[in-house]
Amino acid sequence: MKKTLIVLNGFIHDFAAGIWLATIVTIAVLHNAHLKDPAVGSVLNHLERLFFWGSVVAAVAILATGAGRTFTYVDNWYGEDAERARRRALIVKHVILLSAYSLSYLWVWDKVFH
Repeated sequence: MKKTLIVLNGFIHDFAAGIWLATIVTIAVLHNAHLKDPAVGSVLNHLERLFFWGSVVAAVAILATGAGRTFTYVDNWYGEDAERARRRALIVKHVILLSAYSLSYLWVWDKVFH
């Protein structure tokens, strides 16, 4: 049962990341459509906000399941040296991704709440 929950946690983490990226891209597409045809602005504004808050829910799920991954991490799975390199790579990856999340929210904030 524990292994199933660990796999499910990883699946939710990855799935939420995909949902988050899709919502950010969708906000940009909707906003571009809004700029091209202001007559549909009220409908698209509503959709942009729905997708924005959906992205926030996905981001919370990513953080929560990411924290869960921290506690289920298997030590020395690939050997001590490989694990050391893997951990460094994970730290770099997460710094890059947290920066991307932050910059993405700065980018879409004005599109959603203009």
